[in-house]
Amino acid sequence: MNITVWNEFRHEKENQVVTDIYPEGIHSAIAEFLEGDGHVVKTATLDEEEHGLTDEVLENTDVLVWWGHKAHDEVQEEIAEKVKQRVLDGMGLVVLHSAHFSKVFKKLMGTSCDLKWREADDRERMWVVDPTHPITEGLGEYIEIEKEEMYGEHFDIPTPEELIFVSWFEGGEVFRSGATFKRGRGKIFYFRPGHETYPTYYNKEVQQVIRNGVKWADNGGTPKNVYGNSQPLENISEK
Repeated sequence: MNITVWNEFRHEKENQVVTDIYPEGIHSAIAEFLEGDGHVVKTATLDEEEHGLTDEVLENTDVLVWWGHKAHDEVQEEIAEKVKQRVLDGMGLVVLHSAHFSKVFKKLMGTSCDLKWREADDRERMWVVDPTHPITEGLGEYIEIEKEEMYGEHFDIPTPEELIFVSWFEGGEVFRSGATFKRGRGKIFYFRPGHETYPTYYNKEVQQVIRNGVKWADNGGTPKNVYGNSQPLENISEK
């Protein structure tokens, strides 16, 4: 599978706490364990030309993993639209943590994607609510993370096609932390954990979820068009 891991790569350059946790960037930490599964993994960051997401890169990406936080507005509209179209055409998308506010995710959801949050070293227990789903393969009843940023409801997203994880935080809040959607021919998995000041992406169970998520989102076996012709999806009217 060809995977591209996208990251703003800003916090790691500006915040020593984040630098100490992810010296090569969050994208590199994620790419490393995905490469361990034998995938071909590339990384791309905000400050590269075209944000590292050229037509060639996108055309050769089966699944795009997206992490963003402080610079959503700096993503060019043209690039966000290209990514959205690639998802509609069949590219998988795994959206991590605060990328719920990314232009790409909001365009695909059609809602504000707003939520409640609190950064206070909360303990998180993320319950598996669909143990039959392939994204939960290899997991127990829940994942416990000692310290994380709290996200709370209401989470302004469309009703998920599949709800996989629900988190509880020690402040009493709950959150839909793992959810899937389908848009066009593409599959989307939103996964909540991963605030930059915590070493969450070194957690083996979190890594397992992301591994499973990219496998689920891969659309390699899906025909390029559902009507047996080469027209783009948006130009095909129902018969």
